[in-house]
Amino acid sequence: MTGIIVYSAFFSYILRKTMVMKSSFDPAEKIQNLLQFGEFGGVNPSITDSSTFTFLDPVTMSETFLGHTEGCFLYSRHWNPSNKYLAEALAAMEETESAWITASGMAAITCSILQLCRSGDHLITSVTTYGGTFAFLRNYLPKFDISVSFVDITCLDDVKNAIRPNTKLIYTETVTNPLLQVSDIPSLAAIAKENGILLMVDNTFSPMIMSPARLGADIVVYSLTKFINGKNDCVAGAICGTKAFIEALSNVNDGTAMLLGPVLDPLRSSSILKNLHTLHVRMKQHGHNAMIMASGLKELGLKVSYPGLPSHPQHALFNSMMNTGFGYGGMMILDVGTVDRAYDLMRMMQAEMVGYVAVSLGYYKTLFSNSGRSTSSEVPEDVQRKMGLSEGLIRFSVGLDNDIEKSLMKVKNCLTNLHII
Repeated sequence: MTGIIVYSAFFSYILRKTMVMKSSFDPAEKIQNLLQFGEFGGVNPSITDSSTFTFLDPVTMSETFLGHTEGCFLYSRHWNPSNKYLAEALAAMEETESAWITASGMAAITCSILQLCRSGDHLITSVTTYGGTFAFLRNYLPKFDISVSFVDITCLDDVKNAIRPNTKLIYTETVTNPLLQVSDIPSLAAIAKENGILLMVDNTFSPMIMSPARLGADIVVYSLTKFINGKNDCVAGAICGTKAFIEALSNVNDGTAMLLGPVLDPLRSSSILKNLHTLHVRMKQHGHNAMIMASGLKELGLKVSYPGLPSHPQHALFNSMMNTGFGYGGMMILDVGTVDRAYDLMRMMQAEMVGYVAVSLGYYKTLFSNSGRSTSSEVPEDVQRKMGLSEGLIRFSVGLDNDIEKSLMKVKNCLTNLHII
C-alpha cells in the first residue's frame, strides 16, 4: 500500500510540474506589478547608504540578532533595504518565496553549495559548466571532503547512475556554458525528488526565458553581472529559493552567506533593480539578433549552435520549457576548427566593429571569446576535448544592434577574407 501511495504521489508531482511547464507565465509582469517606492514617494526605491542601523530599544536589537524580529535591519552584511528591494524583485521574477543578493555570481554558487553540503557529502554536476564553477567543484570542494561527479547532464541515465547514498545535490546550468546544452529541468527535478536530494540551477544565460523554480528546481542562482544588469558596469549575484533556505543562508550563527560576507553595495543593488525593469525588452532583442546571426552563419555551412535553431539537439526540449515571447537567448557558438583561425576571426571582427574581444556576456555590444582559452581555461584540455569543446570554438554574446543584418554581413566578409568560407 505504501508503494502505491509513493508511486501515486510521484506521478502527481510530475503532472503538476507538466501543467506548470505548459502554462503561460510572464516574469516581466511579475516585476512590473511590484509596488516599491522611495521614502518620499519617489518612483524608485530609496537607497539605504548605511552599513549599520539604529534601534529605538536595545531589546529589539537583541531580538533581531536572534532572528525573531521581522522588518528590522541590523547590519548590511545581514540585510540592507536596497538589497532587499532587489531580492524581492528577483523572487517575483522567479516565483520563489525569497531571494538573497551577493557580490558576484560565484558567491551565489559557492555560498549555496557550502550551505547545502558538508564533509562527506557528494553532488552531481554537468561536466559542461562555467570554468570558475568547474574549478570550484573540482579543485576547491575536495578541501572539505565533498566529492563531485561530472556527467553529461543531457543523459538522464548518467545522472541516475551517479547518485550515491550521500548525494545531496544535482547542480546544472539551464543552458550550459559554453556548449549551450539544455538541461531537462523537469526530469532532473523528478530524479532529485525521487531520491530525496535537491536540484540547483544556474539560470544566468536565460533569465525570463526560463523559470527553473516553476519547472521543479529547488534553488536558482544568477550572475546578475550578465543579462540582468546588462551594462557590464558591476559584478553581482543572486540566490532564489525558499524562505527557509534564505533564512538559513543569512543566519548570524551558521549562515554561509552571512559568515563569508559576500555582500553587495546598496548603490549597485539600486542600479541593478532599475535595469531589471528593462530586462524583458533587452532579452527579446538579444534573442532576435542572435537568431538572425546564428541562422545566417548556419546557412553558410558553418558549425553553429544556437538553441533557437531546429538543428540544436535540445531545440524541442527548450520549446517545451520556455516562457513564450522572450526568444531563445543571446548566446551562440561558432566553431572554426583551430585556435589560430578563432584568434584571426576575432581580431578582424573587432577591427570591423562587430563587437569586442571580451569575456562575460549580456552587454549591449556583441562580445566574443575563445572559450577554451578563456572562460573555460580552468577545464583541462583533455576534458575539454572529451566534452566536445573544440579549440576553435568562439562563444558569442550577441548584442542589441539595431541593424543586426549589417553586423552579420561584416562577419561574413571577415570569414571570406580569412578563407574560412
